[in-house]
Amino acid sequence: MQGNIARWLKKEGDKVSPGEVLCEVETDKATVEMECMEEGYLAKIVKGDGSKEIKVGEVIAITVEEEEDIPKFKDYSPSVSDAGAAPAKEPSPPPPPKQEEVEKPISTSEPKASKPSAASPEDRLFASPVARNLAEEHNVSLSSIKGTGPNGLIVKADIEDYLASRGKEVPAKAPKGKDVAAPALDYVDIPHSQIRKITASRLLFSKQTIPHYYLTVDICVDNLMGLRNQLNSIQEASAGKRISVNDLVIKAAALALRKVPRCNSSWADEYIRQFKNVNINVAVQTENGLYVPVIRDADKKGLSTIAEEVRQLAQKAKDNSLKPQDYEGGTFTVTNLGGPFGIKQFCAIINPPQSGILAVGSAEKRVVPGLGPDQYKFSSFMSVTLSCDHRVIDGAIGAEWLKAFKGYIENPESMLL
Repeated sequence: MQGNIARWLKKEGDKVSPGEVLCEVETDKATVEMECMEEGYLAKIVKGDGSKEIKVGEVIAITVEEEEDIPKFKDYSPSVSDAGAAPAKEPSPPPPPKQEEVEKPISTSEPKASKPSAASPEDRLFASPVARNLAEEHNVSLSSIKGTGPNGLIVKADIEDYLASRGKEVPAKAPKGKDVAAPALDYVDIPHSQIRKITASRLLFSKQTIPHYYLTVDICVDNLMGLRNQLNSIQEASAGKRISVNDLVIKAAALALRKVPRCNSSWADEYIRQFKNVNINVAVQTENGLYVPVIRDADKKGLSTIAEEVRQLAQKAKDNSLKPQDYEGGTFTVTNLGGPFGIKQFCAIINPPQSGILAVGSAEKRVVPGLGPDQYKFSSFMSVTLSCDHRVIDGAIGAEWLKAFKGYIENPESMLL
C-alpha cells in the first residue's frame, strides 16, 4: 500500500499534541488526516508537500520531546526507508537526553502508542511507534534489540532482523480496509464520436453555468388520444403518415411558447433575447449519440407537416447526415423518454443558449374519483417536467407556460383553431 502527502498542516519547529492533525495523506480511496500520536515538537519533515508513492512504515517526519533537540535533526536525511531493508549499522552516539524520534507511517490505521505514567526500562529505549507495535505483537523485549536508526533509534527493520535471527517469520500484514486485490476488470474502450464530444461539452457547460430549476405537472391525455385516433383515421384514408403523441406535444409546446413568449428566450450578459420565431429542437437518440434536429416555426405548421419533418430529420440523424441548418437555431427543446422507453418522469438538462426544455414521460392509467361517493373512472395521465433557466424564466412564468401547455394537451381541439 502506498500514499502521497497532499500537504502539511504543521511546519518544522511547531509544538504538537496527541490528536492534532499533522498532514493530509492521499490514498487510492480518499484523502485522510494524519494525527499526532505523542506530545512534542515537529523537528524535521522528511517527506514534504506533494511527496509521492510513500510506502507503509516509511519515515515522513521526526518529532522530539524537547524543543532544544530540534536543531539536532536539521540536516537529517534517512538513507533507507523504514519500510524497506534495514540500513547498514553504524556506531551509535550517546542518545541525547529525553530525545525520541517518532516514525509517522503513511497509514492512519496504525494504533497509537500511549505513554504509561510510570516509565519502565523499555520505555526509556528509543523506538519508533511501528517498531514498538511490531515488538509487542511478537513479544519481543526492546532491551534485547540494538537500534540502527539515528542516535540508536530502534526501527522496524531492527525488529524484523531480530525475528529472522530467531527463525520466526514475520507475517505480512495486509493493508487495513482491503481484503484481497480485486481481479482485473474486463473492458473495452469506445472512442468518442464528434457529436458525443460536442454534446458532452454543451451539457457540462449547461449544468455548470445555468441555474436550473424544475416544474412537474400531470396532464390527462384522454382527449389527446381520442383526437389522435380520429386524425390517424383521416390520414390513413388519404394515405398520409400517422401522427404520434410526440407530434402533438411539439405542437402544443410551440403554441404555449407563442402564448408565453418569455419562455422562448435566451440569456445574455446585458439583456434577455426574446425570439419571435418558435423553433423546437427534438431530441433523437442514435448509435452515434444524441442529436437535436429543429422544427422551424412549429407554431405555424400543421400536425401532418410536423410529423413528416420529424420523421425525415430523425432518419437523417440516424444516418449521420444532418446539416448545420437541420439542428441550429432552435429556441426550445422537447425530449420524450415516455413513449419509446416507458420512463414515467425525468428532469432534462437545458440545451444552451436556450432557457427551457420539456421532458415528457409515459402515460399511465389512474383511478379518478367521480361525482358520487361510489363513482370512479379510469383516465390516462402523462407527467411532464419543465427545466428552466432561473435567470430568464421566473417560477411564476414557468408555471404559466405549463398551464398553457396543459390546456392545449387536455383540450387538443384548440390546437387546430
